[in-house]
Amino acid sequence: MADEAWLTVDELAARAGITVRTLRFYAAKGLLPPPELGPRRVGRYGPEHLGRLELIEELQRQGLTLAAIERYLTQLPDDIGSLDLAVHRALVASWQPETAERITREQLERRAGRPLSDEDLNRLAAMGAILPQPSAGAGAAAGEDACPAAADDSFPVDPGLLPLGVRILDVPIPLETLVAARAVVRLHSRATAHDLHRLFRDTVWRPFRASHPDAEGLERMKELTAHIEPLAVQALVTAFQRSLAEELSAPAD
Repeated sequence: MADEAWLTVDELAARAGITVRTLRFYAAKGLLPPPELGPRRVGRYGPEHLGRLELIEELQRQGLTLAAIERYLTQLPDDIGSLDLAVHRALVASWQPETAERITREQLERRAGRPLSDEDLNRLAAMGAILPQPSAGAGAAAGEDACPAAADDSFPVDPGLLPLGVRILDVPIPLETLVAARAVVRLHSRATAHDLHRLFRDTVWRPFRASHPDAEGLERMKELTAHIEPLAVQALVTAFQRSLAEELSAPAD
């Protein structure tokens, strides 16, 4: 890595939005790998350290204990990269309904670790990391590639998708392609979700409710639904990754 890509412990804590004391606590618990030793044996942290901290934050938002988070992290490959960690966080964030977080442009740039141009904001909006503004008007609704700030210079962001969006800001993909790709994913994911819902409704939920019509049966059905959702999401992501790998490895026409 280039020298400017490394972070000091203070810079890493600031990027992750935690204190240095908390960072050192995670490291002592084994949740964070040790830093590289730079000149004068000063610890240097890279994108993978930041990715792990962001994943830990998301797992905590889901209500997992530190012991459960440790078990989750130990299942990850030792050489997992920052982009894969961001994908994991986005996947974990999908376990619960979307909750937008409103932050200022200054806070957004602090999380990104770099100044953000208007083009960068448009790319983040195209990837769904910045959510459409209710007052943006018909233009934003049509293309979803404009990202005006609110009157207080703040933006609604998806905390699960933001780290992933920041990591692929500089990937040379045209903005129009990002918008079109998101539209394709949303179209097919909505159709898949509809088919899965109908399948589980007809073969699982209705038969179960018929045999357990009481309030206890309803609570058990809610618990079953809570288990099905993350399993279905993981299965869809795995299947999509395999299908995409097959498409990319196929000979070009």
